[in-house]
Amino acid sequence: MSTTRPYSPGDRGPEPSGASGASEGGAPATGEPAGGPPAAGVSAGHAAVPGAARAPQGTAGRPSEPAAGRQVRRLSFDGQSGVVPLARDFTRQALYAWGWLPSATADQRAAAEDVLLVVSELVTNACLHAEGPDELWITCDKKVIRLEVSDRGTGQPAPRTPHRAGRPGGHGMFIVQRLCLDWGVVRTPGVAGKTVWAELGAPA
Repeated sequence: MSTTRPYSPGDRGPEPSGASGASEGGAPATGEPAGGPPAAGVSAGHAAVPGAARAPQGTAGRPSEPAAGRQVRRLSFDGQSGVVPLARDFTRQALYAWGWLPSATADQRAAAEDVLLVVSELVTNACLHAEGPDELWITCDKKVIRLEVSDRGTGQPAPRTPHRAGRPGGHGMFIVQRLCLDWGVVRTPGVAGKTVWAELGAPA
């Protein structure tokens, strides 16, 4: 698994720079089902970069045009408390909107639960080792869902080696490595922090 490569081999590219908070079907992509108000910290309708002064970390090489069928959602954690349940709820709403939930089969249910678990682990890791997360980006196409959690930490996430199942703590990145197709870390020169990304396959 890569811990430095921005994108995995054969990458479809992550969210386009012009799709912050909007699905590619043209409707605002918020943390609420259709017709509901946007969740706190959710970008809705504005297609710019997250934050006022910086682009999302790891945007180098991102396509200017969205790929067909890709949907993007962004959650800002600025000023938020309870960020792990907030991230899970936001992700769950996206999975409902994109048809991953409700699950018709056990495999689909497991795929959705894996996504929620990975989000929890990435956000928890940012809380424990990077003074908390800045943003969560979720990108979905027909085959893969991509999660990106940005923070301002300087550390390099890595699974604890050797991994001991009975040892308390230190399992987060091991879980991410086991559940994901690939994962990695992106740093932008001159910008504090990093973005940890992970990709999971869509349910059959």
